[in-house]
Amino acid sequence: MDDPTQPVAETVVCSSCGTPAESTPPTWTYSVENGERLYFCDACARANIRAIESRLDSVWW
Repeated sequence: MDDPTQPVAETVVCSSCGTPAESTPPTWTYSVENGERLYFCDACARANIRAIESRLDSVWW
């Protein structure tokens, strides 16, 4: 039986490569684009750090 007082671990998926993770790893980053929160794994974030710091939407990467 599920305990409603316990937090539920959600699966987060990298918006760039599709890598799944349970909960949000501390090495991942996120961006809010058009009111939606998009998560990026550490590999995708590292590969696109300049675009992220320039606040370019992920469609530009």
